[in-house]
Amino acid sequence: MASRSWNRVELIGNLTRDPELRYTPNGAAVATFGIATNRSYLVDGERKEEVDFHRLVAWNKLAELCNQLLKKGNRVFVSGRLQNRSWEGADGVAKNITEIVVEDMIVLSPKTEGMVVAAEPVEDISPAEEVSAPAPAATAASQEEAAAEEKEPVKAPPSKKAEPVPPKEDVSDKDLDDLPF
Repeated sequence: MASRSWNRVELIGNLTRDPELRYTPNGAAVATFGIATNRSYLVDGERKEEVDFHRLVAWNKLAELCNQLLKKGNRVFVSGRLQNRSWEGADGVAKNITEIVVEDMIVLSPKTEGMVVAAEPVEDISPAEEVSAPAPAATAASQEEAAAEEKEPVKAPPSKKAEPVPPKEDVSDKDLDDLPF
């Protein structure tokens, strides 16, 4: 019986640049962006800190949401899988890259003015599609074509005004013996 393998990555970090949204020739959206993560450790009793930089790619509706919601400096949680790609550059040199294919994303930075949150409806998509999208098995050639495409802006849906929250009921004068639990 063959053993199962596991390819799962979860990171919390800050965006190093705004997402770059492109479309493949067959119309699939692809967004690339980077995040930085910090790690600290002790050397001879002294705390050291290093920064690691990660390249991320999101596909389809998740790519469009990343483009709408994320900006440089945002703190974000992402989960996905590692992917290694190889191709030959225009100069004939073999190139390799390791990237994280994002399957789920949560914005951890506070909501800023004009920013659309994923909990709000976005153009008739189900809630599951808002935070995750399947990543197609793309070839290096199709991803190179996506990199050659020009960036097309994605229009954010009109924002809704928040309704006022009703005042909380004063429960200090309630008899605790009347509670059913």
